[in-house]
Amino acid sequence: IGLFTIGGLTGLFVATMAIDLHVHDTYFIIAHFHYIMVGGTVMAYMGGLHYWWPKMTGRMYPEGWAKFSALVLFVGFNLTFFPQFILGYLGMPRRYYAYPEEFQVLNVMSSAGATILGVGYLIPLVYLFWSMRYGERASSNPWGATSLEWQTPSPPPTENFTVTPVVTEEAYTYSHEAPEHV
Repeated sequence: IGLFTIGGLTGLFVATMAIDLHVHDTYFIIAHFHYIMVGGTVMAYMGGLHYWWPKMTGRMYPEGWAKFSALVLFVGFNLTFFPQFILGYLGMPRRYYAYPEEFQVLNVMSSAGATILGVGYLIPLVYLFWSMRYGERASSNPWGATSLEWQTPSPPPTENFTVTPVVTEEAYTYSHEAPEHV
């Protein structure tokens, strides 16, 4: 949410004509776009993938590697795109194959961040595929959730339930313990 918020707040700058005249068609726009799309969408996708992975595969992934990967993604993402805000503010145009020397330090920072970001995307790929074969078997409800989909085995059978479950309370009763397997 924080990365998406940065993208949203920089949208206010782009929406202001006096500032947009200065940053239009610069790296500022690239950074703004990526904070919205990657910071808001891809990071949420990665979170959702990790949340649902035990249910989809029936296997747990190594949580330590997942936390490390999240940190690498966060650092790599910010190191890639935050310098681009500064580059755009300083007037570096988009779509140039070579850039003026005064922008070298920030461009190298951004390139280093892109490398870190790439590694950050490879790490989950490795441990998620590893977990499909060697991961600990997931319980039906590894997160202690109280909604109905977590009451089936992991991975869920074709028909989900052998007997139609009777729902007796709201799905999001955070003050209660997770119900036993139906």
